[in-house]
Amino acid sequence: MDATNALLKVVDQPALDVVAKPLSQAVRRAYQAGGEAGQRAKNTMHGVWLGHPLHPVFTDLPLGAWTTGLVLDAVAATNRDRAMERAADVAIAVGLAGAAASAVTGLTDWSETSGRSRRTGLVHGLLNIAATTLYATAYVLRKNGSRASGQTCALAGYGIAIGAAWFGGDLVYGQRIGVTHAVIDGPESFTAVARTADLPDNSMKRVRQDEADLLLVRQHGRVCALAHPCTHMGGPLSEGTLKDGSVVCPWHASEFALDDGHVINGPATQDQPCLDARDRAGEIEVKARD
Repeated sequence: MDATNALLKVVDQPALDVVAKPLSQAVRRAYQAGGEAGQRAKNTMHGVWLGHPLHPVFTDLPLGAWTTGLVLDAVAATNRDRAMERAADVAIAVGLAGAAASAVTGLTDWSETSGRSRRTGLVHGLLNIAATTLYATAYVLRKNGSRASGQTCALAGYGIAIGAAWFGGDLVYGQRIGVTHAVIDGPESFTAVARTADLPDNSMKRVRQDEADLLLVRQHGRVCALAHPCTHMGGPLSEGTLKDGSVVCPWHASEFALDDGHVINGPATQDQPCLDARDRAGEIEVKARD
């Protein structure tokens, strides 16, 4: 527990923000400079098309491949098997390719965080850069015939990669980065949650129904109901921007369709939960969607 607390204190240092804040802003500006194409690329890197973050898909590649490389090296050392040595080299190369893809997707996701999560992500990323650099050096040394030195570099890189993975786990399981922040259990039958007069056309309103935190929207005479907290980081959608057919979160500009809550633009990758809604007898009623 003391070791864990010591690691967590590392990311509580405000000095990290001196690097983290301008770097995250630079990443966002780079995508914005690409206009429509930049937004599409950003959505792709976030994993909007996949329905959940793309970054975790690639994170298993380097650790898995590098673990395989260590095992193959151990077998090769025991049996003096040249084929195993070559297989270990291939495993390291696969891990390097996976690390590159993981870095691009991770950097994109990280640019839309703030505070402690942004600092944790910075440490996570720097450790991964160090591990990848050591593995790239190991690969070159091994190809040049310095296998012993290459194996030493690989072992050091593996240890650092494990540390980076620990911080990555804290981001997901401790700080809930990349998991939905909008869960909604609506009533099974239509239930009144607001008066018709409280929701004029082209407006939004936050309401609560038992444990459900809801966003009501009336546009073009039609009433829609979505979960109020944004799936990305829990931003208050009622304080966002209402567009024609969509709502934009005020925190990180995730955009959701009013009809069915599907993601139009990230960083959110998971659809916004919706309820059925109707305007009847002077009251707005909602129920869980079938």
